[in-house]
Amino acid sequence: MFKIENLLYAMIFIRVISSLIELSAAYLMYYFKSIETAIRINAILGLIGPMILILVTFIGLVGISSQLSLKNLILIALGVSLILLGTR
Repeated sequence: MFKIENLLYAMIFIRVISSLIELSAAYLMYYFKSIETAIRINAILGLIGPMILILVTFIGLVGISSQLSLKNLILIALGVSLILLGTR
């Protein structure tokens, strides 16, 4: 199956890319010095953030799926869904 180490590195890599996107967005907000542009950039980040959360959570669940019961996997998926619904 998958090596835990490789999955962990994938999770770390995705989070590093996510942080670089966030830093780039902050730089663009500073560069353009416009509230309207900053709001547009922030809206794009609002779309990217949940996708990153889902992807990293999915990779983590693949890594520990053999250790969890089906009930616990469903509860974790429900929890992620509630986080996404709560932040809309």
